[in-house]
Amino acid sequence: MMPNRKKQGLSRRAFCQQGIGWSAAVAFPLVLPTHVLGREGQTAPSETLTMGAVGIGGRGRHVLNTFMKRPDVRVLGVCDVQQSRRLESKACVDQKYGDTACAMYNDMRELFARQDIDFVMIATGNRWHTLASIWAARQGKDIYCEKPVSMTFQEARAVQAAIHHYDVVFQAGTQRRNSDNFQFAVSLAQSGKLGKLTEVHANILWPGTRPEWRPGEPQPPVEVCDWDRWLGPVQWRPYHSAYLRIAGWYRYDDFEGEMPGWASHTLDMCQWAAQKDTEVPVEWFPQFDEKGNQKWDIHARYADGLKLIMRPADWLGLGTCGIRLVGEEGWVETADSRRVEVSHDRLRQGMRVFRVGISEVPHVAEFLDCVRTRRTCTSNIDVTVNSHIACHCSSIAWKLGRHLTFDPTAEKFHDRAADGLLSRAMREPYTLT
Repeated sequence: MMPNRKKQGLSRRAFCQQGIGWSAAVAFPLVLPTHVLGREGQTAPSETLTMGAVGIGGRGRHVLNTFMKRPDVRVLGVCDVQQSRRLESKACVDQKYGDTACAMYNDMRELFARQDIDFVMIATGNRWHTLASIWAARQGKDIYCEKPVSMTFQEARAVQAAIHHYDVVFQAGTQRRNSDNFQFAVSLAQSGKLGKLTEVHANILWPGTRPEWRPGEPQPPVEVCDWDRWLGPVQWRPYHSAYLRIAGWYRYDDFEGEMPGWASHTLDMCQWAAQKDTEVPVEWFPQFDEKGNQKWDIHARYADGLKLIMRPADWLGLGTCGIRLVGEEGWVETADSRRVEVSHDRLRQGMRVFRVGISEVPHVAEFLDCVRTRRTCTSNIDVTVNSHIACHCSSIAWKLGRHLTFDPTAEKFHDRAADGLLSRAMREPYTLT
């Protein structure tokens, strides 16, 4: 295992900066072109962060484009198990920089091993997020990883341990922590203007998964689609092209459902607002209708009595990923439209018209600043893991359809079946060890 390269002497950027300073002071007055100094709107090479992108489907391409718009980022390599995605992404990168320097990879480990890459973006299928992050951390790479960062409690703790052990910067793609309307709502809760918080509400989708096995089709050549690597840690199944188009959607073995997939945004906001980034609920209560049918809703309780309400409906129409924060003296609700509704006009003080729509731009900007300064990101590994653990526990309670209690110290339920769902087998050789 390679130790964090940033801890071994000078970084590449620091070496360039010190080298220029030494030459100018000791050798002779050094005259450099303006682009080397970063003038005329250009970024000096010594300040450029180099990047590799892993998983470049729809979401991956979107986030990659956000990074490529930055003048201080240079993409050196792209990785995907599908040849068509590799070729398409390389063409976009090469067009951006006006050359053919971008390398293509089928195996992400080859990309991670490059010593000239500062950070990686991971936007693979959900089943790969944990293992890809661990492999990248072992190579000393800073990491921007799309959510969910884990599919089980065990995976969450494993990736957290790796990020701390290798001391790399980590930012989860929970970009709403850097969205001003959510920040305003959180500030109302944390300032005490809502009074003591009694409930936090998180928008969720269907928490379930379903088996979906399709009949086998002829498997394409490895260079066209590496099916073994596409599957990665999940159980083997015959190849079918439909999996590539709807990868993971609601399938149990490579998608954990919309608790970690969707509530990793909204439950994360609730924990932040309630200042519970270091906690998880201790009780979960799946909900049932008057006929005894299980609903999508799940209620939970923190150790101090605060209620967490996870529900799909009865929101104010403010967009996707809604949250509502309820205190003894008022409430606030907001979502992805960036509109904000409050219970009393007095809570509007400081409110403004927030920019419409959700954006990764400020989230990416913060990550890059943290890569340079070695500061801890807003969506760092610890707050991300705690919100994901709350999601995983909620998912387990919903699947079992019964009230569960959880011991946060022992990290176990008082339920053998629930404890059995805290982890699951991973297919060799794609394991956590």
